Amino acid sequence: MKSEFGTLETGETVHLFTLKNASGMEVKITNYGGIITSIQVPDKNGSFDNVVLGFDSLEGYTKFHPYFGAIVGRYANRIGEALFKLDGQNYTLAQNNGQNSLHGGVEGFDKKLWEAKEFEKENIVGVELEYTSPD
Repeated sequence: MKSEFGTLETGETVHLFTLKNASGMEVKITNYGGIITSIQVPDKNGSFDNVVLGFDSLEGYTKFHPYFGAIVGRYANRIGEALFKLDGQNYTLAQNNGQNSLHGGVEGFDKKLWEAKEFEKENIVGVELEYTSPD
């Protein structure tokens, strides 16, 4: 099921996709950063609880940038001093974690609006996210 999750400063609409199985397990994922916002699973007594750390609104993800449940990239983790060398050439990246570059930097995959395609086949439902990162 697709619902509206919020609007980016660019005016683009962000959607939230809710996937639920026959046992009641439920996953919510947004096309903003591919963020998993919620996973509801049963405990040993059958009570459902969310096991994901996150926010109930888009603003929490755009304002605080915590990387909770997001797709990170082009790289994950920190690149020290936002510098690296590849094939003898030095590259400088944007600093977004002190003097370091973290999880794709200022414009990482977690801050991109991904194309989302819902699908259903043979009792399986899902959402496929796609984003092309230009060189």
